[in-house]
Amino acid sequence: MNRLCATVLATIIGILSASPCTSLIAGRAATTDGSTMITYAADSHTLYGDLDSQPGADYPDGAMRKVYDWDSGRYLGEIPQVSHTYATIGNMNEHGLAISESTWGGRPELAGKGIIDYGSLIYITLQRAKTAREAIKVMTDLVAQHGYASEGESFSIADPAEAWIMEMIGKGPDEKGAVWVAIRVPDDCISGHANHSRIHQFPLKDKKNCLYSPDVISFARKKGYFNGKDSDFSFSRAYAVYDAGALRGCDARVWAYYNKFAPGMDAYIPWIMEGKGDVLPLWVKPAKKLSAHDLKWMMRDHFEGTHLDMSNDIGAGPYKVPYRWRPLTFKVDSVEYTHERAIATQQTGFSFVAQLNQNAPAPMRGILWYGVDDANTCVYVPIYSCVTKVPHEFARGNGDLYNISWDAAFWVNNYVANQAYNRYSQMIEDIRRVQLAEEDTIAREVELLLTEVPSWDDRTARDFLNDHSALASRRYVKRYKALGDYLFVKYLDGNIKKEKDGKFESNPDGVPVYPAFPGYDEKYYRSIVNDKGDHFRVPDIK
Repeated sequence: MNRLCATVLATIIGILSASPCTSLIAGRAATTDGSTMITYAADSHTLYGDLDSQPGADYPDGAMRKVYDWDSGRYLGEIPQVSHTYATIGNMNEHGLAISESTWGGRPELAGKGIIDYGSLIYITLQRAKTAREAIKVMTDLVAQHGYASEGESFSIADPAEAWIMEMIGKGPDEKGAVWVAIRVPDDCISGHANHSRIHQFPLKDKKNCLYSPDVISFARKKGYFNGKDSDFSFSRAYAVYDAGALRGCDARVWAYYNKFAPGMDAYIPWIMEGKGDVLPLWVKPAKKLSAHDLKWMMRDHFEGTHLDMSNDIGAGPYKVPYRWRPLTFKVDSVEYTHERAIATQQTGFSFVAQLNQNAPAPMRGILWYGVDDANTCVYVPIYSCVTKVPHEFARGNGDLYNISWDAAFWVNNYVANQAYNRYSQMIEDIRRVQLAEEDTIAREVELLLTEVPSWDDRTARDFLNDHSALASRRYVKRYKALGDYLFVKYLDGNIKKEKDGKFESNPDGVPVYPAFPGYDEKYYRSIVNDKGDHFRVPDIK
């Protein structure tokens, strides 16, 4: 979730300067192990990456639950509590139900009112629903009964059997509740959303795979957003805002996912670049089945190998840095331009890949592969659906956005990542070496656990899986702190210290050998010459 993606995306600047999020989806027949998978990047410049956990509990008749706005912490009111709530860990509960989101704002006059904001909607639902279908009913009943206090929102809702996209927007200050559509993603397909409404026409008579509020079309007619035949109704066209930011800044991230795994995606380049041609499909069938590893690396994407590759233009600098500082839009001579907005970004608070498998042992039915800070440089640690303890490295209170803690995953990952942002092409291979080693080790351990856990009783399994999440977190953070120290020493002052046999090299007398001076790349030198070459030209003095 995010305390973050709640801006009205009504202009290019609004969309590209906001705190957008990305969620990708894979149906169980589209994955190598039969898992349903959803991802999430909670991107915000003010979100500290930690992990929340709520135990299951029983409540007496008449108990009430206080609701606070997830973005701001503002008290919104209270609602009746249910008799029993399920345990949650992050955006997943004990039954392997997971929910993520991205905000698209939509028509500003439809900003909702009520007690339930989009963030509270997710976490309350995780405490009350076992399956994706149950979650949709809980979510829509909550906003109908108590009002929807947010704007346009897309939700990924998944359990081990099904994955759904639901889109919702309020009815403005004068009406309670929301209009919404939920569509099941075909099991053999992949889908996604990234801060732009993705549902266009939907099957009005397919009650098994498509659910919607009874007034979703009539409300649009009443407001003057639509006047055609019901079969032509597009939820996105009626309720969202269309501009270059919504397409190149948002749909392009989903396109990057499709382009990585499905053929023929060049056909949709006109759509993401200029809003022309065919609309980007809500889902596509991948050419191969995807693994959790594939989804983790998709969350690290910067459009590599495409026409939007962020490492190729002059903005990448001499070290091919695939990041751009905010704001993403800028003007030169009154003409507006934009940098790309990729899936991976520096201001991520946390991200995850939820791997939900009905064939896994019950304590491992849901695995939340969890990382903090930039997904590109984080290590994804397995948090199991049965766990009852948050690893110390991800615990609330272990550091915050203004206070460094050197055993907090968020701060240690930032220590590594922010060094790489300055000299990316030189440092990234050193980071990848450690990152891959940690994730490969964890993956082997998880594969072993999948074979061992079925022979254990529930308590033994829960205790061991708690311990494994804690061990993996502690090991990775310790190694990443050492990695940050290593990068600081190796690349000090623009040099690169030489190494031999895994150590920094010294001469026979113990004195450090002279470092390498890598300088800049040819493109950067040429840009200097093009800008002010005569000033720097070396004269031929005789």
